[in-house]
Amino acid sequence: MPAHHSAHPTWGFTPLSTLLLILTALLYLRGWLRLRGRDTNLSVWRAASFLCGLLLIWIAMASSLGTLDHELLTVHMIQHLLLMTFAPPLLWMAEPVLAFSSGLPRLFAEATEPLQQSPYLKRVAGALTQPAFCLAAASAVLIGWHIPPVFAFGIQSGTWHTIQQTSFFATGLLFWWPVVQPWPSVPRPELSLILYLFFATLPCDILSGFLVFCDRVVYPRYLSSSRVFGFSALGDQQCAAALMWTSVTIVYLVAGTILTMRLLSPQESYRDALPSGGIGSPNFIGRNAEVAENGF
Repeated sequence: MPAHHSAHPTWGFTPLSTLLLILTALLYLRGWLRLRGRDTNLSVWRAASFLCGLLLIWIAMASSLGTLDHELLTVHMIQHLLLMTFAPPLLWMAEPVLAFSSGLPRLFAEATEPLQQSPYLKRVAGALTQPAFCLAAASAVLIGWHIPPVFAFGIQSGTWHTIQQTSFFATGLLFWWPVVQPWPSVPRPELSLILYLFFATLPCDILSGFLVFCDRVVYPRYLSSSRVFGFSALGDQQCAAALMWTSVTIVYLVAGTILTMRLLSPQESYRDALPSGGIGSPNFIGRNAEVAENGF
């Protein structure tokens, strides 16, 4: 019986999603330009980082790549990596909270100020950005969606497929928040973050190891479709697992190396040498936060 895979609609395949990404980029650039105009050190590389992050989201969700994720497990894994591993740190390194705070109209800023100052909201935000919760949420989403019955459900249903991809991205943002520490995050010891990255590799190692060494196809959805592209289903599965293992290992190793450099370097020197160093200084945060609150 020939395999038939209907291209189910997701938000990534609509022109509206592309428009939203463009509007997000314009809003960020507006805030970034306003901050740059006030003689702040929100560098050009931060704007480039944000735009690259949005581009990766577009590639994962709105490009033709998204039409193949239910045809090849390797493509699904590329999407997963773009949304969880690559795009989130690029977005956080761009200091989006500062830029958006400055880019939004004054009326909007004034209307949302009571919400921003809410003690309850601050407690919720503080709990959600605790490293233990961020790691647990990302690990649960990673493992949970790759349980075969859950995975099949997400692939077959357009709505649940959208929820799957959104959860990848949302927990990716949560996971990278303690590592990148954008404003207004709470500074955390570098040593604890190195351990955080180490423990984060374990769920990926378990999943990728299982997929690589399993002698059968875990996701029957790909039994027929992979042959169309010149892969055996088992070869596609092993390629996807190897891609996840190597990509996650390299990215976490780079992040861990930067944190180790910060841990071993004198306080003053690494703040000037590393991308996220200067952003944590009180003068930078205070000056830019004041500018961001001014609105129009």
